Amino acid sequence: MQPYSGNDIYCDLIIPQKLEVNIVAETDKILAFYHTKPHWEVHIVVTPKEHIASLLELTATSASELLDVVKEVSKRIKEEHGACRVLTNLGSYQDSKHLHIHISYGNVIGSIATS
Repeated sequence: MQPYSGNDIYCDLIIPQKLEVNIVAETDKILAFYHTKPHWEVHIVVTPKEHIASLLELTATSASELLDVVKEVSKRIKEEHGACRVLTNLGSYQDSKHLHIHISYGNVIGSIATS
């Protein structure tokens, strides 16, 4: 497969299952999976299946559903490893213009990208 060059890998490849991912949790509206190019020892991405450009466009209803999955996955990582990080990017830090939240644990693997 050629390197992805679009601006929304979630709508273009991941959600329509054109790119295989290792799913951690899934609901009708939310998908959590291991990052395809992890930056930390454990690196999970949680994203809405509906296109939402960033945290700034998130509605209360969507936020509740998204945070339920983020909490569930974060709890598992914290119980297994003792700690985790939860973060999202905005603006030029956001390579893919689709809201996604990173849940990570451990040391950086290689160099960090912003998506």
